[in-house]
Amino acid sequence: MILTDYFRSEHDLTWDYAKQCGVKYGTIRLPEHQDFDITNLAHWEQVIKGFTDFGIKPLIIEPLPNELHDHIKTGDEKREECIEKTIKMMEYMNRFGIKILCFNWMAHIGWLRTSDKIQERGGALVTGFDHRDFQSIDKTITAKELWDNYESFIKAVIPYAEQYDVKLALHPDDPPLPKLGDVERIMISFENIQRAISVVDSPNLGVTMCQATYLMMGEDLYSIIPKLADKIFFIHFRNVVGNQHQFHETFHDNGLIPMADIMALYHKCGINVPVRVDHVPLMAGESEGTVGYTALGRLYAIGYLKGILESVERRRFDV
Repeated sequence: MILTDYFRSEHDLTWDYAKQCGVKYGTIRLPEHQDFDITNLAHWEQVIKGFTDFGIKPLIIEPLPNELHDHIKTGDEKREECIEKTIKMMEYMNRFGIKILCFNWMAHIGWLRTSDKIQERGGALVTGFDHRDFQSIDKTITAKELWDNYESFIKAVIPYAEQYDVKLALHPDDPPLPKLGDVERIMISFENIQRAISVVDSPNLGVTMCQATYLMMGEDLYSIIPKLADKIFFIHFRNVVGNQHQFHETFHDNGLIPMADIMALYHKCGINVPVRVDHVPLMAGESEGTVGYTALGRLYAIGYLKGILESVERRRFDV
C-alpha cells in the first residue's frame, strides 16, 4: 500500500504531523476560492510547488472540486462547461504525475452527519448520522436524473482519462440511503456501484473503497473486496459502528471493522494502491476545526495504519 494523508491546499498543522509521521505522498484538495482558476496552468504550478517544496508528492485529487462537480451531478446549464474544465484538469494532473481523481455522485447533499458531538472512547468527540435528526432541504432530484447525468459524464470524460492516464475512483454515497428528503441517492449498494463502473469498459474507471460506507450499506467486506479487487484504485481507512440509518465514527481501532484483517485481505487480493485515514475524532486539548479532519486524531490514526501496514507486509495472514 502507498501511505498518503489528506492535505488541504494551505499549510496547516496536519501537514507537519503527516510529514513527521513519515508520510511522503498526498491526497490533495485543490483551492476553492476565486483566486484559483482551475484552467490556469500557472495556478496549478503554484499549488503543486507548495506540496513538493514541503516534501509531499501529490498522487490523488479529492474531491473533484465542487465548483465543477455540483453542476455536473445536477445536469444544470453549466454542466458542459464544467465537463470541459474537468478534462482540462485531467490534462494538468497528467503533467504533474497525479494519477487518481476521487469523485462522488451525491447531488445537493454531500457526505452528511447530523452531529459532531458524539462521545467516543475517553470523551473524544466524533461525528454521526441519525435519520431521525435529518432536516430536509428545498432541493429535489430523482434516481433516473442522477443515472442519466452520471452516464453522460462518464462517457464524455473517460476517453480523456485514458488519454491522460488518470483513474476515476468513484466514492459511494455517505450515508448510503436511497433518499434524503426529496433528494434521491444512487451509489448506495454494491449492485449499483457495479452498474456505475460498468457504464463503459475502461481500466480507468473504478472505485474508492470507503470501507465503512460499504459496511453501512450492509455489504460483506470479505465478499466485495475480492470482487472489486482490480477496480479498487484508492482506499479510505475508516471505522464505524451502527447501521445506515443511525451510525457514528469511531477511533480506527474501536469500530465494527477488524482493520488489520481487512488490510490483510487487500494484501491477499494483490491490491496495492494509495490509502489514507479518514474521519478522525476530536481529541482532548483540540479546538474544533474541520469536522473529522483535526490534527491529533489523524496523528493517532496514521500511526495505527502504519503499524498494520508493516505487519501485513512482513507477515503472512490467513483471511
